[in-house]
Amino acid sequence: MFRLFQALMPREDRFFELFSRHAAMLVHGAHAVRELLNGGQGVAEAARKVIAYETDADAIARDVLLLVRRTFITPFDRGDIKDLINTLDDTIDQMQKTAKAVLLFEVSELEPEMAQMGDCIVQAANLTSEAVSLLSSLRNNAARLNTITEEIIRLEDDADTLNDNGIRSLFKNHRDGNAMNYIIGVEIYDHLEKVMDRFEDVANRISGIVIEQM
Repeated sequence: MFRLFQALMPREDRFFELFSRHAAMLVHGAHAVRELLNGGQGVAEAARKVIAYETDADAIARDVLLLVRRTFITPFDRGDIKDLINTLDDTIDQMQKTAKAVLLFEVSELEPEMAQMGDCIVQAANLTSEAVSLLSSLRNNAARLNTITEEIIRLEDDADTLNDNGIRSLFKNHRDGNAMNYIIGVEIYDHLEKVMDRFEDVANRISGIVIEQM
């Protein structure tokens, strides 16, 4: 009966616009992280971009949560909407933490595996943006959404391998040298791995929404 009632009531579709805007900040943030991982003189400017995109994303997340409270009929479960926007926001928050760590430790030379993890982050952000854009016609796009979430999870696995290889290389390079450089490198790898973990959280949340709506 409630599903019939929902079908007869006007649906608030601004959620999808807000999700897409937030996902766009994720994509911008991911590209800025990738730029950051090139190292060199552009590190500070790239970090500034990441921090600015995170601020914009926070504002969008607040708008979503406010809209949830004000909306009678939501496109899908209120809890799912809150969880989705929170996991999206956690992802760009982790990008910001990565950028701040690089600035804090005054790192200008980054490891090759870090740049490769940055490539994974960019790919995951693009896939996430595509997935979010398909949510407004979820039933019609269920197959593609399932494929996207599987691809994001695969990328997270690839990033885990890069993380392990990178830390191994760090150890080999610094076991007889500067221990602080090893500690700093491990810290940055940890932040990058957590970015990919948050993308996996988003993928799992989207997958859960698809299952519930089918």
